[in-house]
Amino acid sequence: MDALGWRRVLAGSGYQPPDAPLSRGLEVHPHGPGGVDLDVWIERALVPRGFLWRVPADGEQRVGAGSYEPRDHVREPTVALAERLDYPPVRYQGNWFPHRLRDATEDGVFFVGDSAGHCFPLSGEGIRTAFYFGIACGRELRDVLAGAQSRERALERYAAFSARHERAFRRALQLQRLIPALPPRVLTVLLRAMSNQRIIDRSFGWYLDQAHPSFANQGSHATVSPPVLGGVRS
Repeated sequence: MDALGWRRVLAGSGYQPPDAPLSRGLEVHPHGPGGVDLDVWIERALVPRGFLWRVPADGEQRVGAGSYEPRDHVREPTVALAERLDYPPVRYQGNWFPHRLRDATEDGVFFVGDSAGHCFPLSGEGIRTAFYFGIACGRELRDVLAGAQSRERALERYAAFSARHERAFRRALQLQRLIPALPPRVLTVLLRAMSNQRIIDRSFGWYLDQAHPSFANQGSHATVSPPVLGGVRS
């Protein structure tokens, strides 16, 4: 099983940035108060195709920038935002991360997390999906070790499970490509419309459902398909 990141080490071929479907992100972790809200900035003067953020995290602030264009550097905008917010740019952390779903199996190898592209486009979220697909893979492997199914069957089942999420990942990638291309005035109107609570609940409910945490409590052969766009779990 390969859970070694976007380099997909155990595969026959891999990506080579910047000519690859990869985004890049960087953040600094200064100590200090900053409220409880997640703040997001879309400033094309700093990040032409991406966004900046500030996230409070138990006594520290995580201030950073992410770019969907791997050729655009993110250190300068990260430092600029930190200094604007009066935080010292210290304790750097960053990496490339994928924004395209890949085959979850290849030549008898199971791929999990970034090595399978299990990182949502647009948001760049990868930890929740790494656990989600990791649990699915682990259940298949457990049944192989228990003699309940063959290794080949486990590969088929896990590959099919991952592939059923392709539609959601593709839609998120389409949004990732669309939003940076919108004129600022159009984007402003769209973001204001998104402030409606019903729209928030519907869109983020759909987003959560694509790798819902409740999957961890389901049985070993759970193969629930992700809901279609617009489905919301109450």
